[in-house]
Amino acid sequence: MRREAAAMSMSVEQPLWRALTAYRALTAVYAAAIAFVARDSYERPQVAFGYLAVLLVWTLATLPRFTGAARCTRPLLAVDTGLALAGILLTPLADGAGRHAADGPTLPSIWTAGAVLACALKGGWRWAAAASTLVGAANLAQRGEASPNTLHNVLLVWVAAIAIGYVVEVARASERALARALEIQAATRERERLARDIHDGVLQVLAMVQRRGTAVGGEAAELGRLAGEQEAALRRLITQGPVPEPRTATGPDTAPGDDTRPQDLMALLGRHADARVTLSGPGTPVELTPHAARETAAAVGAALDNVRTHVGPGARAWVLVEDEPDQVLVSVRDEGPGIPEGRLAEAAEEGRLGVAQSIQGRLRDLGGTAELVSVPGQGTEVELTVPKQGAGGGEAATGRRHPARAGVGTQ
Repeated sequence: MRREAAAMSMSVEQPLWRALTAYRALTAVYAAAIAFVARDSYERPQVAFGYLAVLLVWTLATLPRFTGAARCTRPLLAVDTGLALAGILLTPLADGAGRHAADGPTLPSIWTAGAVLACALKGGWRWAAAASTLVGAANLAQRGEASPNTLHNVLLVWVAAIAIGYVVEVARASERALARALEIQAATRERERLARDIHDGVLQVLAMVQRRGTAVGGEAAELGRLAGEQEAALRRLITQGPVPEPRTATGPDTAPGDDTRPQDLMALLGRHADARVTLSGPGTPVELTPHAARETAAAVGAALDNVRTHVGPGARAWVLVEDEPDQVLVSVRDEGPGIPEGRLAEAAEEGRLGVAQSIQGRLRDLGGTAELVSVPGQGTEVELTVPKQGAGGGEAATGRRHPARAGVGTQ
């Protein structure tokens, strides 16, 4: 945790702001020293030294404000840049035709770059481009001509400021990503700690209540059943996390284009898992098109409904999901007595089309198949095959033809 806190407090920007603060102080003193050495060459020394006095006072007074982006406000940067531009434009007035004509330094000299770099650190490369463009235009205006030396200095400041501004933007994005990763890591560790505590205490107690209640019978059996459901829900929560509500194409919270994004089939099937239904599958999302995922989950739900209806409300069922490169296989197995031969045909003649429509029909529309395997006395298994590509074409879509065999504890 100490290393995480240190990483959170570490910022690429802070060393740059500290360097900028030192640069501003040193360059202000440097500009004043140059002016003092060349004091006899000024035509109007009162203009030069008056400006430099203001520059020194401003620099020293604002040093604490240039220690970070939060304290360096936009109005402060505007005044700072304005002071740099004023010094450049006042140079011809103070210098006359002396050093100014010979490409001598301006009154603020290299202090001007500090104002531009402050804009780069605060606002990124766009602010840096704007400030350096203004400074370049002021230099060209006070020179009266675009000499090679002036153009070289203008271009150097412009490129350097934009580069630093871009680096700052990239650093900020990296720091945000790092902070998010550290938050996720901390949340994961806390979740693992809670999972250990829950596993060592609550889950064991619930499992014991379920066993004892089932053994005692009566009202205690119902209490045991509820304890088993809570144990299964709690175990799923600590291992998989909360199951998200699936979005539908016509739902009120569906954003445009959401129905084209892959959807996790495991998240949809997780809604069926409880004390009587065991869900097993990959540890990674099993992605299908939203329509295919919803239809497959509905077919599994229909199979489980039939298990509860025809085998019994307390019957156990097992759902297994296998994610293959070109298709998804889902099997639903129960512990019932199986389906007598010919029972599905009789149910269809009676107009009960649960298997034919809710299960086989859905898979056929997806271009998949639904096989029902039932052995009297040994339960029933429904095997669903869902292709990952294509949602139509029936059996031809998978290149397989399977006879629909009697099955599922479903009718």
